[in-house]
Amino acid sequence: MRPTGSDERAVPDESKIGRAAAAVLHTARSFRAAATGLLAEPDRLRALARKQYADSHRREVHERLREMPVSRLREAADGRLRLGELERSAFRTVADVAAAGPDRLQTVPGVGPATARDAVAAAERLAQATALDTVVRIDPDRRGPADTGLLATLRALEIAGRQVSARQDEARRGVGAIDELEPVARRAASRFRMFFTGRRSKNAALEALGRLENLLHDSSVGRVSTAANEVAGAEEGLSPDELWRDYQRRAATYNTLLSELTGRASTDANSATGHLPPEQERRVTATSLDSRLMRVALRGYQAFGAKFALARRRCILGDEMGLGKTVEALAAMAHLAAGGAKHFLVVCPASVLINWVEETSRHSALVPHPLHGPTRDADAREWLRDGGVAVTTFDTLQRLRLDSAPLAMVVVDEAHYIKNPQAKRSRAVVSLVSGAERALLLTGTPMENRVEEFRTLVGYLQPEVARKLDARDALSPTTFRKAVSPAYLRRNQEDVLTELPELIELEDWVELGGAAESRAYLAGVRDGNMMAMRRAAYASSRSAKLERLREIVEEAAAEQWKVVVFTNFLDVIDTVRAALGPAVMPLALTGGLSARGKQDLIDEFTEREGHAVLLAQILAGGTGLNIQAANVVILAEPQLKPSTEDQAIARCHRMGQTRKVHVHRILAKDSVDERLTETLEAKSGLFDAYARESTAKLADPEALNTSPLAEQRHDGTAAEQRIVAAERHRLGLG
Repeated sequence: MRPTGSDERAVPDESKIGRAAAAVLHTARSFRAAATGLLAEPDRLRALARKQYADSHRREVHERLREMPVSRLREAADGRLRLGELERSAFRTVADVAAAGPDRLQTVPGVGPATARDAVAAAERLAQATALDTVVRIDPDRRGPADTGLLATLRALEIAGRQVSARQDEARRGVGAIDELEPVARRAASRFRMFFTGRRSKNAALEALGRLENLLHDSSVGRVSTAANEVAGAEEGLSPDELWRDYQRRAATYNTLLSELTGRASTDANSATGHLPPEQERRVTATSLDSRLMRVALRGYQAFGAKFALARRRCILGDEMGLGKTVEALAAMAHLAAGGAKHFLVVCPASVLINWVEETSRHSALVPHPLHGPTRDADAREWLRDGGVAVTTFDTLQRLRLDSAPLAMVVVDEAHYIKNPQAKRSRAVVSLVSGAERALLLTGTPMENRVEEFRTLVGYLQPEVARKLDARDALSPTTFRKAVSPAYLRRNQEDVLTELPELIELEDWVELGGAAESRAYLAGVRDGNMMAMRRAAYASSRSAKLERLREIVEEAAAEQWKVVVFTNFLDVIDTVRAALGPAVMPLALTGGLSARGKQDLIDEFTEREGHAVLLAQILAGGTGLNIQAANVVILAEPQLKPSTEDQAIARCHRMGQTRKVHVHRILAKDSVDERLTETLEAKSGLFDAYARESTAKLADPEALNTSPLAEQRHDGTAAEQRIVAAERHRLGLG
């Protein structure tokens, strides 16, 4: 768009006087209205969305108050409150009392002014507490008109925000030029006025008219007009059914917008910042974050996570699974790229390589380069030449020659894969990390079995912090978290995703009643074969575990819910497939599928209408993949580590989930399942104590096991041997 102060002047054309000039002015005014409307639309939509949310919030609070009996007022009363007469009257709920006011309550025989006043005050306190505790969740199973309207507004806001971000400079320049030229050019629309206008003013009007006409032919005007038209039709762009389908595909985007607008899906600052010490928090908060190359809005805690990675330079981001660590890492890399950095490297398990490539393209303007398979060397040369985000696997990295790469940042996803410093893949990763300007380890489970694993990861990045940990003979969990805080940030779902639907965890205990299961189990115990013991409960097509699994799937089918069944064993997958029939996806998510095949299978599962069942080998499908389409998770047998189960559940219960997630652990009494459950509880307690929080948060540091680090050792093989020995003893097998 040509600047209005340009030295070029349009040649006055008197043939434009009158109707032609009026047409140009009409077009200019129409463009100005459209451009002004485009610039104002995000603010209008934000105000509308806030009002819609507030209305929904008010209704939900009222419904909750209507469910509270009058007796609840005693909890909120300052002193003793006599409610006998009110409880026997027409005022039966807290909502009734709050709406009535003191005067109406006094019409109830036996209720005096003091009781009426105290009852209303208690009702108001309950209403305020309920309002603070209530978060409106957009429920796809409810689909009320209010929620549909809110979704339409949020989608329109997303489109408006994107278009205004791209076109606001062009729109403002155009409006400014029209504001300058239109008052001068408008006299040219009247032949009568121009007849009585002096030559200098007439030429000025015609010159301004010519410049307006040139402006309206500029390509930028067309782009702004197209954007304004798209934004104007955004609220009505999708039918209600299409809108709800879009929400279920992109719930994280909708809820992020809602969180930014209302603050209802966010939380207190301490939770978002991982309860860092104040001086560290100030340094991180003061760090700038350039998000121009990001294509997705960041939540507050995600922006803080990216800033933490930039400020600390070499650190662990240990956010709980499902909080969007990938986006946080991309935001840090995008910031560096905006400042001129070119080369970034992501190392991850093969199962999530495709996911990283797609997320990089979808959420940022960074160019991904998958370095995997037969073309990896050629792809690596292209990346070295052009820059971008190279994505490779732990195994492939050992065969690549990247020592000379000028790495601005190395990101290691599922970093617990390198907890053993002697492993080849650990040495390959650490070699690159040591030569990179920045390094970021991502893992929701930095400690799976023992504290030393956590300390090893810290040592890769900040050896001085790890040495301080080594120097302490007996660290309590509280002391440990404070010592590791310069290198570790963690936020939990319950702290920062308050809009996330409820997670309902159930233990479904059955008895090994069938002869086939009992024989298989006994043989496994005699042989000391833990794997045989764990899958013996599926030895028969009529087993109690299999029958309970069928019942859960049938209940889900009645609700049209999608189900994921996780197991460690391929033969259990075959048995379950035979038992469940056509609802099961034709392929199972196993280690035999390529990364691309896994993603395609999940996409097919997501797009299938209504009920479907996905069978998954837990180590192949339990990490790094997004399966929010499912809201029923079945764990066919307990695992050896709590992190394995947590990772699997987090595939479904994560940002973007729109329904309550039901987790069923199918367990057999008087079997190895009982011993494993006890072991899992012990390991979970260890993780909670040392790694669940990134700094001290517990009021009582002795509330969890505070044994010295040297005593916190849990060797997996030894634990299995103890379990087998316990079962042999229980069954009288020596």
